[in-house]
Amino acid sequence: MSRNTRTKKDRNQVKATHRSFNAAFLFFMRILTLFATAFIYLWMMSFVYPFMLLATRTMGISLAAYIVVYVIMTRVYGGMDIGIKKSQPIVFALGLTVFFADLAAHLFLSIMNVTVVHDGKFVFETPGRLILIYLIQLIVIIVFTYAGNDIYFVVNKPLDCLVVTKSGAGHKRILRELGNYRKQYRVIGVISYLNPAVAERIEEADLVFFYGLSDAERSDLVEYCYELRKDISYSVEMTDIVGMRGQYMNYNDQTFLSSPEKHLTIEEQFIKRTMDLIVSVIGLILTSPIFLITALAIKFEDGGPVFYKQSRATIGGRDFKVLKFRSMRQEVGGIHKSVQAGDDRITKVGRFIRKFRIDELPQLVNVLMGDMSLVGPRPEMLENVDKYTLEMPQFAYRQKMKAGLTGMAQVYGRYNTSPKDKLIMDLTYIETYSLWLDLVLLFRTVLVLLTPEESTEAFKEDDPAEDIVE
Repeated sequence: MSRNTRTKKDRNQVKATHRSFNAAFLFFMRILTLFATAFIYLWMMSFVYPFMLLATRTMGISLAAYIVVYVIMTRVYGGMDIGIKKSQPIVFALGLTVFFADLAAHLFLSIMNVTVVHDGKFVFETPGRLILIYLIQLIVIIVFTYAGNDIYFVVNKPLDCLVVTKSGAGHKRILRELGNYRKQYRVIGVISYLNPAVAERIEEADLVFFYGLSDAERSDLVEYCYELRKDISYSVEMTDIVGMRGQYMNYNDQTFLSSPEKHLTIEEQFIKRTMDLIVSVIGLILTSPIFLITALAIKFEDGGPVFYKQSRATIGGRDFKVLKFRSMRQEVGGIHKSVQAGDDRITKVGRFIRKFRIDELPQLVNVLMGDMSLVGPRPEMLENVDKYTLEMPQFAYRQKMKAGLTGMAQVYGRYNTSPKDKLIMDLTYIETYSLWLDLVLLFRTVLVLLTPEESTEAFKEDDPAEDIVE
């Protein structure tokens, strides 16, 4: 056996050992967090109702409700993803997960106590104690998360990452993003996929990022990484979108990827529209105090109109008037240009309501009227639709579904995300649509509202010319 072969074999063995430890440690931390937070709820409630620590039906149903909702919400927000995410996003995600799990358990406890304790009356049990329970759970989540990440990164050093791309692909964007995860990744180089030395450089890496390459351009190198058992990650390009909707079909011994055109069935259209109507009505009722406060703040600042209407595109290219709270000075209402960093057109109230997406709330009226859906592609300005369609003809594909109040581009993107990346996210949503995906995006919108700093980042001046890769 050659020295290089032994080195590769040893490296793979070390990698397998680390993966086994990481999987076991991650599983342990997830189970520990679930049962610790559930026990805190049961233990704190037992001071009021001792049967919550006994094998009673009420305890069993409340605990089952907690676990079921906890597991479901971790599928929405992510769970104890130590080693994968930074500590703060994990805390926010688990904080929301436990919040909904507590509400579910407490609701079932209150229902069970209708006959057990309150003689046929429904009472939402001890809300003050529930708040105290939640605060204690948050402290436990914070301790577990930061301690878990510290332990993980003591055992695991940053992965050596190689970025394979081509000149002009905008690789500085991925380098900036990877720079935010220094404990997870260490970039050892950026190289062109056409460079004769690319195979040698891939051998040195633990993880290979293929950025801005089409399926044809990266195909051979992906197969080479597969042969070397390298972890890979590649940016989604237009050719990948079609495969997302595919299903594997076997015709005797021949395997095909079947990818029929995606469209909503009658049942899906009915369910989606019904959900739009119900949620928009409830949303308008619940947010009416916010509407009133925001309207007064806008009016008191400069005396101008509260609402702002602008032509946007929706399904089939049809234009409609999107309704928003006015966040810019009245005299610039006719200037249709995306917001830049430090944009002086935005008012003081506007900066606040844009940060927390409050300016978007009036679009619930658009949803109620049927011009928009709760979830869908971003409603673009007509000027941008014409511009982007000329640059990317695939941009017209977004019009297969109604524009959405929220969506994949709104949840995972930012104001300054490139039009191409937003297009990829919008088309990904269209081609992988499901009711579950709609629910996930609606719940994740709550997380976006609680962490507005990055999602509301405005456009900056154009980046300098791309460096020539190796």
